Amino acid sequence: MRMLSNRRGGRPCATLILAAFFFTAPAIARSQSADTTLYVAGYGGTSEATIKTHVLEPFALRHKVRIEYIAGTSAANLARLQAQSGNQQIDLAILDDGPMQQAVDLGLCDEINPFPAMERLYPLAKANGQGHSLGIGFVATGFAYNVETFAAEALPAPASWLDLADPRYKGRLLVPSITNSYGLHTLLGLQRALKSDDIEPAFDFFEEKVADNVFSFETSSGKISELLQTGQVSIAVWGSGRSHSLAKSGFPVRFVTPREGAIALQTTICPIVGTEAPELVQSLLQAFYDPEVQAALAREAGWGPSNRDTVLDPETAAAVPYGREAVGKLIAVDWTQVNASRSDWSRRWTRQIEK
Repeated sequence: MRMLSNRRGGRPCATLILAAFFFTAPAIARSQSADTTLYVAGYGGTSEATIKTHVLEPFALRHKVRIEYIAGTSAANLARLQAQSGNQQIDLAILDDGPMQQAVDLGLCDEINPFPAMERLYPLAKANGQGHSLGIGFVATGFAYNVETFAAEALPAPASWLDLADPRYKGRLLVPSITNSYGLHTLLGLQRALKSDDIEPAFDFFEEKVADNVFSFETSSGKISELLQTGQVSIAVWGSGRSHSLAKSGFPVRFVTPREGAIALQTTICPIVGTEAPELVQSLLQAFYDPEVQAALAREAGWGPSNRDTVLDPETAAAVPYGREAVGKLIAVDWTQVNASRSDWSRRWTRQIEK
């Protein structure tokens, strides 16, 4: 069995080897295709478990291949792709839509071959990527708040992006850093609420009226969940999917869409340039768009389906962006334009806000 580190002549990489997860079909040892290993980079946590169970394991058995999964944040996996440019050790990447557009612009993503389900995707799933990446699922960025805490203190539910400045949230608000999609979405949401054509007023508003309320700029979803559950924070800028997962555990959290609109966060996928098994990689990508897989991703990971043919049970349908009307209300991000300024914004955020 080839190791991730020496698959294409690269030096050993302990981090990736330790992070890898192996799927091996029990009866494929004698099959010639058993020597084929695909490497998929994507999210950890609930998303990882759902992807393995509903996509990777069935695909590995059906095609008699091995699949190794490299779990990490979108930023970390984008950095891996950049570091391995020209000697790629990843075949398929699943990233947030912002980092994915960076990967596309850097020439790391191969063109996606047309497939039948592609015609059934919402336009938003194809809005970025220039044919080299597609949206798998939709998440709305808004507010997650502790219903019991708010009720005990007679606090009204947050309703606007501008409510982040409410002095009653002082020391109990969590806003992820701008290095995270949710943090960047906060600025974009404030920009929209302030009806501004540029980002300056949003930065000023956050620095002057929101920053003092922030208890943490944590980006790890696991840590965000922990801070909510321990009561260290009672409100967070977070995604509908993560909020849904926490609510399913029994914790009294509720997700709210700001009246100005929820920013769309898409989980996106792309085949990586230089793969040794391009046909298999394209087939694996297509497996994510089967309506049953899309329903499982919605039910277990909280991703609203991008395939319009997906049918959800009522409980899941109420918890994720689902259907033409709900998806149509999401605020799309022009990632090519935003990414052109993101480095400057990140430096400014560090200098003015997370100082």
